[in-house]
Amino acid sequence: MPRRTRLRKVVAPPEFKGYKPYGINKISSEHIELLYEEYEAIKLADYDLMNHKEASGLMGVSRATFARIYENARRKIALAFVETKEIRTVYGNTQMDETWFLCNDCHARFTIPKTMKQDICPICSSGQIESLSQQK
Repeated sequence: MPRRTRLRKVVAPPEFKGYKPYGINKISSEHIELLYEEYEAIKLADYDLMNHKEASGLMGVSRATFARIYENARRKIALAFVETKEIRTVYGNTQMDETWFLCNDCHARFTIPKTMKQDICPICSSGQIESLSQQK
C-alpha cells in the first residue's frame, strides 16, 4: 500500500483559471489540468530561478518529489502547446500558506487578515466570495 500523499505548500494560488490557444479554428472540449503544486514548481524553478533543493524546501517536499512535480508540469505544458489544448488550473494536493479567497464579481484573489472579520472583497466590496482553500 503506498504512502499517503503529503500536502504541498503553495504560497499563493495562480492568478488565472486557465489559458486557451489563440488562433485555432477547431473547438475542442479537451483540456490539460495543471495542478496548483505544478504551477508553484514552474514558478519557483523557472520564474524565481531557484534550484530544486531550495524550491523543495519551500514546498515542504523532498527534492526528488519536487523534481517529479516539476517534470509533470513541464510535460503537461508541452503537451498543451503541441496539441493546442486549453490549460486549466485545479487545486490538487496543496496547502495554502494563508487562506485565499476569490471574488466571483471582479475575480480578484486576496487574503483576509485575521484581524478583519468582514467577508467582503477589498476591491469591489462584493459579498460574493469563495474560499480557494476548500476546493479539494
